[in-house]
Amino acid sequence: MIARPSARLTLAALLLPATSACATSGDVAAANVPAAASAQSVAEAAQAETLPPLFALEMQRGEEFLAGMMEQGVVVPLPKDPGGGYTHEQHKRNFRAIYQGGQLYRITGDEKYRAYVRDMLLAYADMYPALGDHPAKANQNVGRLFWQVLNDAMWLVHSVQGYADIRGTLTPAERQRIDDNVFRPAARFLSVDSQRTFDRIHNHATWATAGVGMTGYLLGDDDMVQRALLGSDKSGEAGFLRQTELLFSPDGYYTEGPYYQRFALLPFMVFADAIAKNEPERDIFAYRDGILVKALRTTIQLTYGGYFFPFNDAIRDKSLNTAELYEGVAIGYANTKNPDLLSIAEFQGRTVLSANGLTLSRDLASGRAEPFPFRSLLLSDGPEGKQGAVAVLRDGEGPDHMALVAKNSSQGMGHGHFDKLSWQLYDNGNEIVRDYGAARFLNIEAKEGGRYLPENESWAKQTVAHNALVVDQTTHFDGDAKVADSFAPEQLYFSDSDALQITTARIDTAYPQSPVAMLRSLALLEVDGLAEPVIIDVLRASGDGARTFDLPLHYSGHIMETGFDVTRNVAGRPVLGDSDGYQHIWVDGTAVPQAGKSHMTWLLDGRFYSYRFVPRAGLQVILAESGANDPNFNLRREPIAIQRVSGVDAVTFVSMIEPHGLYDGATEQTIDSRSLVASLEHIKQGNNDIVIVKTKGGAKTALAISYDTDPARRHSATIDGAPVSWTGFAARIELPGEGN
Repeated sequence: MIARPSARLTLAALLLPATSACATSGDVAAANVPAAASAQSVAEAAQAETLPPLFALEMQRGEEFLAGMMEQGVVVPLPKDPGGGYTHEQHKRNFRAIYQGGQLYRITGDEKYRAYVRDMLLAYADMYPALGDHPAKANQNVGRLFWQVLNDAMWLVHSVQGYADIRGTLTPAERQRIDDNVFRPAARFLSVDSQRTFDRIHNHATWATAGVGMTGYLLGDDDMVQRALLGSDKSGEAGFLRQTELLFSPDGYYTEGPYYQRFALLPFMVFADAIAKNEPERDIFAYRDGILVKALRTTIQLTYGGYFFPFNDAIRDKSLNTAELYEGVAIGYANTKNPDLLSIAEFQGRTVLSANGLTLSRDLASGRAEPFPFRSLLLSDGPEGKQGAVAVLRDGEGPDHMALVAKNSSQGMGHGHFDKLSWQLYDNGNEIVRDYGAARFLNIEAKEGGRYLPENESWAKQTVAHNALVVDQTTHFDGDAKVADSFAPEQLYFSDSDALQITTARIDTAYPQSPVAMLRSLALLEVDGLAEPVIIDVLRASGDGARTFDLPLHYSGHIMETGFDVTRNVAGRPVLGDSDGYQHIWVDGTAVPQAGKSHMTWLLDGRFYSYRFVPRAGLQVILAESGANDPNFNLRREPIAIQRVSGVDAVTFVSMIEPHGLYDGATEQTIDSRSLVASLEHIKQGNNDIVIVKTKGGAKTALAISYDTDPARRHSATIDGAPVSWTGFAARIELPGEGN
C-alpha cells in the first residue's frame, strides 16, 4: 500500500458532487463526476491517510505520465499525419493528458495539473477555429484534429471530462474562450457538420453522441444533450438511446463482434454514467432491461485468457487490459456491486481515477472479489435476438480450459467478415483453431498509415480465410456487405449438458444467386477412455448441380505426422486460385486419404492435436499456407488444411479434433504423441446423423443428432446391428465396447 497523506483532504472531493467544486452559475453538473456520497463515506475519505493499492498505483501511473507531458510543455501541433504519425499520436497523448490532468487536479488539488490542462485547452482554442478537413483524409469520414471523425469524437469524450474538472476554477474570459473556440465548435462539427456519422447506428456515432452529450451537460446546453440522446432531429430514430436498442441483442451481444464491442463500451458506459448523474430520473442503467450492464458482462464472456475472440475486423492482441474496459468495469461495479467484477479488475491490475475507480479499488482491497463465472452460453444476435447467435462451449476451469466458439451471427455491418457458421477452438491456454482477424497494423504508419490493409478485403474478410464452408471457391454473398446484412443464420439448438455440449445452426442464403443449404453442428463430446472431450464437427451442404465444396481448417501448430501420403510441392508452391482469397494461398501438398488413414497430428505448446475426418468419395486434402501474392509482407504465414469434394450437389463433412499427450522438451519427455482414437465413423439413417468414436482401448461413444427441436420426441437408429434410441435433438450414447 502506498501512503499518500497529501491527498487526505482532497480525496473527499473526489466523492462530492461536481456542483460543489466546478459547476458555475447556470451549469448543470459536470459530465464525469459522481453524485454525492453519504456523509459517512466522505468523512471516512477525509480521515484516510492511505489509498487502496490499485487506486494508488493508478495515480502513480497518471502522475508519471503527466510529468513527462509537462516536461515537454504544451505541444499542440497543426494536424497533418495519418494514424501512427507524429501529429496523430501527439493529439492522442494530449487528450489523455487533459483527461488525467483534470482527474489528478480534482484528487490532489495540485495547481500544476490545473494550469497544464488550462494551458493545453487555451492552445487548442487558438488553433481549432481555423481547422478544416484533415489533410490525410482517406475513405473514412474526415476529421479535423485527426484523419477520421471517429478520433475527433474520442478526443472530445476524453477532453470534456478533464475540462469538467477544472472549468469552475477558470476566469470567465478563459472559460468563454475555451467553451466557444473548442468545445462548442467540436460538438457542432460532430453533430451538425458530420451529421451522417452522428445519426448512424454504429460505434462511430456512439463516440460522437457521447462526446456531444457530455459537452452539453457541462455547458448547460440542453439542445446538445437532446441531439445526443435522440439524434440530430431529436426524433429518437437515431442518437445514443436508439443505439442501445439496435446495436445490442437482448443478451448484450454487440453486432460488430467482441473487438468493437470492447471499443464501443467506453462511450456507452461513460455517457451512461454522465446521464445517471445529471438526469437520474432516466434510470439509464435499467434502460432496456439493464442492457449496458449486460453488455459489459457479455464483453468479458467473449474472451479466452483475457483476449477477445477475434471475430470480424479484430486486432488480435486486444484484451481485457484496455482502457475501455478499465472504465467499463469500474462503472459497472459502482452500479451493481457485483463482486465478480472485482476479480476482472484484479486481472487487469488497472482502474480509473474516478469515484467509481476508488469504490472498486477499496472493495477489492477489502477482499470482496469473487471469481468471474466464465461459462458455456448462447448469445443471441440482433436487436430482437433473431439474427443468429454466438455459441460458447467451455469445458474445465482456469487458464487452460477448453473453449469452442461457434460464430453463427449476423454480418456485423461494414466490419463484418463473410464467414457464416465459422468456429474457433481454444485449449491449454492457446488458440488451436484460428480466426485470422483483421489485416491491419494499427497506428503503424509504415503499414498504410495504420489503416486497414488492402489484404483485409482480399484475404481477411474472405470466406476461405475462416473455418467456414466455401462453395465453388466463391466468398459468401459474393463479398457484398450490403447483401450480407440482409441475411443471418438460424440458431437451431444449443445445449451445455455435462457430457455433451452442442450447438447447431443453418443458413440457406450465403449463396443467393445459386442457393446452397448449410447445416452445421459443433460439439464437445466426452468419450470413454479419453481424458479430454473431443470436438465433433458435422456439416451438411446441398445445392443444385455439380459443385466444389471446400472446408478449411486454420490451425496452430507444427505437423508431426499424417496418416495419408502427401504429394509435396517442394521445388515450388502453386497458388490455389486467383480470387476470393484463394490467390493468397500457397499449396504445400495434396492427398487423397483412404479409410482408416484420414488423420493428421500437430504439436502446439506441449500438447498434441489429431484432426480426423471421415473420407468421402472424391475427397482431396490440401495442405496449404497463407501469404501468397503478398508483395508488401502484410499477411501472416499460417497453416491451413482443406477438405475438398468436387463434382457433387451435396456433401456431409464429419471431422473430429482430439487433444492428447504431452511433450516436455526440457525433460525430454513425450507421452501419447499419437492419437488414442482408433476410428471415426459416420452413419446417416433417415434424417439422423450418428458419429461413432472408437478408442484404441476398445470403448465406443456415439453422438446422435436428430435435428428435432421437440425435446420429448423419441428417436431410434441401428448401430452395428443393435437398436439405439434417444430423445430430443441430440444425445451422447455409450455403445458396447470391444476388448483390447
